[in-house]
Parts: sequence; structure tokens; C-alpha cells
Amino acid sequence: MTFQQIYAQKLADPETIATLISPGWRGFLDAPLGQPYQLIQRIEQRAKEGKLQDLTLNTLLDVYPYECYQESCASSIHGISWFSGVSARKGIAQGYGDIAPCNYHEVPDLIDQYEHIDFWCTRVSPMDENGYFSTCNGSLGEILKKKSSHIFLEVNHNLPRPCGTPKIHISEVTALYESNDSIPIMKRGKMDDTSTTIGNLIAEEIPDGATIQFGIGAIPDAVGSALMNKKHLGIHSELLTDSMIDLIEAGVVDNSRKPLNTGKTIATFMMGSAHMYDFVSDNPDILLLPVTQVNDPYIIAQHPNMISVNAALEVDFYGQVCAESIGTIHISGSGGQVDFVKGATTSKGGKSFIAFHSTAQNGTVSRIRPTLSDGSIVTTGKNDVDYIVTEYGIAKLRGKTIRQRIQALISIAHPKFREELIYEARKRLLM
Repeated sequence: MTFQQIYAQKLADPETIATLISPGWRGFLDAPLGQPYQLIQRIEQRAKEGKLQDLTLNTLLDVYPYECYQESCASSIHGISWFSGVSARKGIAQGYGDIAPCNYHEVPDLIDQYEHIDFWCTRVSPMDENGYFSTCNGSLGEILKKKSSHIFLEVNHNLPRPCGTPKIHISEVTALYESNDSIPIMKRGKMDDTSTTIGNLIAEEIPDGATIQFGIGAIPDAVGSALMNKKHLGIHSELLTDSMIDLIEAGVVDNSRKPLNTGKTIATFMMGSAHMYDFVSDNPDILLLPVTQVNDPYIIAQHPNMISVNAALEVDFYGQVCAESIGTIHISGSGGQVDFVKGATTSKGGKSFIAFHSTAQNGTVSRIRPTLSDGSIVTTGKNDVDYIVTEYGIAKLRGKTIRQRIQALISIAHPKFREELIYEARKRLLM
């Protein structure tokens, strides 16, 4: 048969494909743009009707309200979050679903430990003349294709076709359906004066020719805006964002100084605007590669002047960074923070910045604390932390004693909390 005939033979609708899922199966989704929501909705509906039991669904940065993290489905579908979006965050905090602790670059190796995966559901762009579909993430596609007994596709005509991502041949597909659903759009973070100040502070530390990594939010956007006067920057980042596209279009990023993938922007997945998706689609200068390559600290460290910018919820006197919980309340996951902290600090001339507003809860709580809140998870440990940044300055912690760290951290805490922090340090005989 021709590829088109095989395609027609495997073409179905989401309701029919959902009936191919059996009780007790283990399934996976990849990063946001690759999540086929119509199909997952039909699978969840069958579970609510009592037709599916003991199903396990693994998600990575959920962008839809998956019911495996809600009471309606949690008894029949066991949701496991490898990095949480809003749905998993809320559900896990309520006792629905579970968490898979990991550093992002290690996820493929952890998946490989499973004897088998029953199914992988993903979005792809339309089939080419050779029978191949393009996936939209570099992230986990290679390992999921290798391990999955069944591959179910949503062929989405609105999906961009980034270069470098894994391809799936029609012969490897169990079943597919077609969709014109819109794809997730990530709005830019609202820029405020505090974020702008932090962005400017970090930008002053970034030399021409550096390679950068940062994520989504007001502070990364502020860093991007403050870099517009730099030259010959490179991008090697787990996430590709609109602020990075701005730098490419402005000629600030040309990737000319990178020793690896010279001239190419490298990421493993993307989230942003329709403009960004159009810019990336079929653009050979932007590659979305497997997370095993992008987030490997050894590969990151090979970029001189590697600059990593990540966020935190709070930091303690020792320099321990919590970026994934508020006390015992689950927020997200470790993601790639530690991957890039280790890679950047090992890079020749590299720097890792953990940046955040100095206070939370409308200025009533200091994010710099004597100890992390009871039950808070340590994301980046005291031995790996490098620079901490608030709107009041930059504290260099790496290579410093605990006493020196405390003094540096108090100097960038909000002024109204400094006396209290000094008191707490003295009470603990640390100053």
C-alpha cells in the first residue's frame, strides 16, 4: 500500500481510538505542544463511565485541565506529574495524583527503566510525502517512541514544524485522528518595575558572546529586554521563549561564539506566541533536540560564559533554593534548574543566577529566610548555588562561608526584613 492508503486505514476519531486503550495500561504525554487534549478527554470519559480502570497517565507540564488530577477520574486514572502545570499542581495538593522527582535531563533514562510503556499520545504536523510526521518537541520523543507499544497521533494542521525533533513514520502508528484545534499560547509575563530592575542587574553580568538559558515569566522577559545592546549571544536552553525570539530578530543572538551547534539556537521544547511558532516552523537555524542533549550538564558546561537564569520561591541562610513547593504544598518540580545550575557553574566564565522578588504575599513575607519553610523541598542545594538576585542586588554565594552568605543575602533582602534576619542569624550563632 501507499503511505496515503496506510494513513487512511489507520485514520479514526478520538472516541474510537479511546476504545483501544485497555485497563491497567501505562501511558505518557510529552511537553505542552504535543498534548492531544481531545483524545485524553475521551479516555477520561471512558474512565468515568467505568470502562477503564487502573490506568496510569504520566504528564510533563500539563497545559490542560486533566481529570486524572481531579476527583472525577482519580480513582480510575493515576496521574503522575514529572513537572506540574496548573491542573497537576492543584490536584496533587488535594491528594489526587503523584509526583515523579527528577532532573529533566535524566527523565529518558528513568523512563527506560520501565519494562514497557503501553501507549504514547502526541500531536504531530501533517504527514510528508515519505510517510513521516514531525513532532513538535525535542524533549522525550525518542525514548517514548522506542518504549511504547502503541503510538496514537493527533494530526494537527495548526502545529508548527520545528527542525530537529523526532519523526514518526506512518508504519509505527497504531491509530490517528485529524484536528484543527488551536495550540497552547503562552502570554508574556507582566513586566513590572521590580522585574525590570532585576533584569537590568543580571544583564550587566552577561558579557558579549555569552550563551544564555532562561524561562518564561516577567523576570526572564526583563533580562531579554535588557540584553538588546549585547552582541553575538548564543542560546542553549531547555525552553524557547518569545523573549529569545526578540533577541534573534534584533540580531543580538547569532550563536556565532558557541563551540557546539555553532550558528544554531538550541532548545528542547517551546511555549509562546503564534508569532514565535511561525518563526520557528521549518527554520533550520533553530533546533529542538532531545533533553538528553540539551540539559546534560556536561554538554551545557562546554559553552564558555554559559549564563543560566532560573527562579525560586525562597532561599535560606545556607543558600538552599526551594523552587517547587510552598512548605508541603506542591507547586511544580525540579525541572531543568539543577541541570543548568551545574552546567553553568562548571562552564569557563559561566554564571548561574537564581532570581526572584524579595517578598511574597503583597510584601508581608521575605523570600530570604533563616530556614526554608517547614516541609519545603530543596531544589538547588547549598553546594551548587551560585548567584542570588533580588531587586536590591546580587549576592555571590558560591565559594563563600555560611557567615559570608548570610551577610550577602541580608544585603539584598527587603529593607524592612533585614533587622529581623540579622536577629535570627545571631540567635542561631551564625553571625
